[in-house]
Amino acid sequence: MKLAEEKNVTTSSGYFYLFVALLFLAGAIAGFAMKLLPVAILSVLLLILVAPGFFYINPNGSRVLTLFGDYKGTVKKNGLYWANPFYTKQKISLRARNFDSERVKVNDKLGNPIMISVILVWKVQDTFKAAFEVDNYENFVRVQTDAAVRKMAGLYPYDDWEDHDDYRITLRSGMTEVNEALEKELSERLEIAGIEVMEARIGYLAYAEEIASAMLKRQQATAIISAREKIVEGAVGMVENALSELSEKDIVTFDQDKKATMVSNLMVVLCSDKEVTPVVNTGSLYQ
Repeated sequence: MKLAEEKNVTTSSGYFYLFVALLFLAGAIAGFAMKLLPVAILSVLLLILVAPGFFYINPNGSRVLTLFGDYKGTVKKNGLYWANPFYTKQKISLRARNFDSERVKVNDKLGNPIMISVILVWKVQDTFKAAFEVDNYENFVRVQTDAAVRKMAGLYPYDDWEDHDDYRITLRSGMTEVNEALEKELSERLEIAGIEVMEARIGYLAYAEEIASAMLKRQQATAIISAREKIVEGAVGMVENALSELSEKDIVTFDQDKKATMVSNLMVVLCSDKEVTPVVNTGSLYQ
């Protein structure tokens, strides 16, 4: 069955009926003053009947009109209006809103507990769906955002420590891809409520407190290993260049033992994280 859709309607100008209401008010005052009770009572009754029909709409606002449960349409143009006094006029804002979710503890794809929250920018696009397809569209946004964050966190690892090809996108390094996936997931979930997702991104991301210290040490160790690998790679290149230059320019000739000794000394000097104290050999090369 096809669901009903939003229907924009135009109601009567409120300024005309404001003038009419003032006439009824004047008639009531004149009737009581002149002791014409039938005129006064009739004017009061008409004023009471007309008054509930007034409503106004601010910019980026709307009113959903229903008559005894029957949807009559939505008024979105700002201004003062008058409609059937028996209409129910539900106010729904069309302005963009920010929602900063609470930090929730979830497990990432590798099972590590993490703390994560999301910042969502949204607005109502379809007032009919927002009013009638869900019970409370604001609470619906909060609950579905929390569910989407929990689902998304389980699809990616927090970080890829082992450089696996399967984990090229992580929560920490793949923010662009993750935010796009989060925005798509939320758009699909909130479409039923007529909500347009303007932006969705991770607002907070960290390991849970119970493993944060251990993961920090692991991160530091990984950084040290990576730095050492670069140092060793550079040192090997420098030693290779040094031996090649000495050999090409015929400055000195090394046998295998002395070449190994020189390589060892150069690697110690280049790879050491502390200053190396030089020892000057005053004898021959073989002493």
